[in-house]
This record gives sequence, C-alpha cells and structure tokens, in this order.
Amino acid sequence: MSVFKPVKAHFSEDKELYESIKNIFGFFPGNIFLYKLALTHKSVATEIKEGVKDSNERLEYLGDAILGSIVADYLFKKFPFKDEGFLTETRSKIVSRAQLNNLSIRLGLNKLIESASNSNSQNGKSINGDAFEAFIGAMYLDKGFAFAHRIVTENIIKVHLDLDELVEKEVNFKSKLIEWAQKERKEIEFKVIKEQGSGNTKQYISKVFIDGVPHEQGVDFSIKGAEKLAAEKTFQQLSLNVDDL
Repeated sequence: MSVFKPVKAHFSEDKELYESIKNIFGFFPGNIFLYKLALTHKSVATEIKEGVKDSNERLEYLGDAILGSIVADYLFKKFPFKDEGFLTETRSKIVSRAQLNNLSIRLGLNKLIESASNSNSQNGKSINGDAFEAFIGAMYLDKGFAFAHRIVTENIIKVHLDLDELVEKEVNFKSKLIEWAQKERKEIEFKVIKEQGSGNTKQYISKVFIDGVPHEQGVDFSIKGAEKLAAEKTFQQLSLNVDDL
C-alpha cells in the first residue's frame, strides 16, 4: 500500500497537489478529495444543496477540534507540573488565528488554497488559518487521529513553533482590541451579561459589544478574566493580527 500511493500520485491529475502535500507535511494523501475540499474557500465553492456549499467550512470546524485536542495532549505531557491556566493559555497561543495564519504561510500551504481573486484582500487574515484547520480535519478523516497527532507534533509543533518564545509572549488582547476599535473609529464595550454560582464558585460571563453589536463572550471567576477571554475570542473572530496593530 505504501508503494502504491506514490505511484497513484504520479499518474493522477492531482499530481502537483499530492507532491506539494508530501513536500510540506511528509506524507502522501489517501483520499485526495478531502484535501482538495480543505483547500477550497467558500468564495469559489459550488452549492451542492440549498444553503450548503462545497467548501472547507465543515472541515475547518472538525480540524479546529482535532487540532485543539492534539495540542492539549502535547502540552499536558510536555509540561507535567504546570497548572490548567498555563496549559489553556499556551494552547490558545498555539491555535490562535494569527498563529495559524502565519504557520500556513510559513509552510506554503497558503499557495495551495483555491479562492476568488478578491477573497485574499477581504479575508486575508483568516483564510490561511481556516484552510490550515480544514487540512487537519481532512488528514484526520483520511488517516486517523494517531496519524494526525504524529504529523502535527513531529512535523509542525516541534519544527515550526518556538514554545519557549510562545510561553514568554504575553498579549493583552483587551488593550489591543480597544486600540483597534479606536483606530477604526468604533465604539467598544465590555458588559457582564450574567453571573452564575456563588461564593468561591461564582463566575462572570462578559460579552464584547462593538457599535452595539454583540460578539464573543468569556467566562471566568473574575470580571477582568472574563473580559480578557472575551477580548481574545473576539480578536480571533475578527481575524485581527497582533503584529498589524
């Protein structure tokens, strides 16, 4: 089987895609259709049924969950004496939209994405990271979780990420989001929309509002922590890049 796949790739009409994936990630795809779908942006997707397009959005959803699980498992084993807060924050830094966008470009995966000519200018800060997550989803469906885990940890995390630098990097997403809003002349507000529990278990749910429109929310045992989480999620939702501010 391991011999057949390269031969199949050599004679396939998708030969270039087979070879590109092999060069970037170190393996030949089995079901090439999954990877083609992962690299198809909604701007060029065809409607397969009412309201449903043949794009990478569903694979992106799946890949996000798989990637988060792999990173969580890797960090849990690498840092056996670190607490939940450290592990959660470090995972967030690794799977942040800005990090995945940069990683996609560094790997060259962005060059394989099929999209309309104007989609890169409109969504350039998210399209690359979205495709990366979709690719992980495709790899999981094609090869299984164990295979995806090995490729992500050995070929991506250990090769392309500097964990020491990431751990030391502290980003105040709330101040960055406020800075962006001021730059774009938008009104931003953080509101505690709900409190749950009592005493030592009391949690606050804070939501971000931009020009009165609700965005992401965060949950924490302090209002400050909830606002911080809500800001980070909104930062990613808006596909903002820390380095651009």
